[in-house]
This record gives sequence, C-alpha cells and structure tokens, in this order.
Amino acid sequence: MDTVAHYRDLIKQVIRGHAKYKPAFGDVRTETIFDQAQDHYELTQAGWDGLRRIEGTVIHIDIINSKIWIQHDGTEYGVARELEELGVPRHDIVLAFHAPSKRPFTGYAVS
Repeated sequence: MDTVAHYRDLIKQVIRGHAKYKPAFGDVRTETIFDQAQDHYELTQAGWDGLRRIEGTVIHIDIINSKIWIQHDGTEYGVARELEELGVPRHDIVLAFHAPSKRPFTGYAVS
C-alpha cells in the first residue's frame, strides 16, 4: 500500500473513532465526510440544544503533497498525537491551523 493510501486509512480510522462519541446535550447529529477524490476528511456536528443551534467542524484534515494537513482540531487530546501513535512521522504532519510563521516551532512539518 502506498503512503497516501495508508494515510487515508489512518485519517478515517481516527475520525471514525471520534464519531462514536455523541454530544452530551441536545439533539445533535455527528457526520463523517470522506472525500477521497479531493483528499478532504471531516467530522462535523449539526443540530439543536434547546433553542441554541449547534453546527460546526470538529476535525478537518486534508492530504496535500503526500502530507497530512490538520486544518482544524477540536479534540481534547489532539489528532496529530493520535496519528503519531499510529505511526505517522511528525515530518508528514502539518498543523495548518497555526500560522506559517509559527509552524517551525511546533515540531511538525512546516508545509
């Protein structure tokens, strides 16, 4: 299996793991979005908690130039850490939610 295909499988595994957890409040639907053709992967939530609208992205990851770009990470533990534990090297993970000028200080790939 090539590296990108392996990364796709790992990303889906991580997102599916988080999708198992349902919000403690309200009537909120959790959705996984896997677009392999464009290499976009997301976990989103939408619904209502009483009169309050709940809608947003929990995790957003792209594969760009054979690297994993974490665009948004709304998890407590950290998706990058989970991917590392599954064997993805730090030099193949970009914390895209950090400004490019800050990325050299993260210990992960810059681009």
